[in-house]
Amino acid sequence: MAAIYSLFIINKSGGLIFYKDYGSAGRMDTNDSLRLASLWHSMHAISQQLSPIVGCTGIELLQADTFDLHCFQSLTGTKFFVVCEPGTQHMEVLLKVIYELYTDYVLKNPFYEMEMPIRCELFDLNLSQAIQKDRVSLLGR
Repeated sequence: MAAIYSLFIINKSGGLIFYKDYGSAGRMDTNDSLRLASLWHSMHAISQQLSPIVGCTGIELLQADTFDLHCFQSLTGTKFFVVCEPGTQHMEVLLKVIYELYTDYVLKNPFYEMEMPIRCELFDLNLSQAIQKDRVSLLGR
């Protein structure tokens, strides 16, 4: 069973710009993934406003019985979140690696338009390698 179920990247407006399923039991169709991304964006924004802690950046971890959802928000407002097995460790590191891949292969791509869906072969290839490397390192822990 894979430690990582899926990866979402949401632009600062709440639009889903990237979704990748890594073999979760309940595959989502396009509408469900769009709904989930929009819902997460809204919950993240509301949590920032309702937090009693000054400077709160929103929800970073949502734990449920059947999954954990880890989130990283960049300074530009782009959100990266991973849905994974409950109790999976070191997802913050993986999210930062994914963010680095995003900056290297998507933002530096002269043909990419900001806030639009990501269609970049080098990003996909390097992302798959990073996820595979993370899975291998999880097995060794």
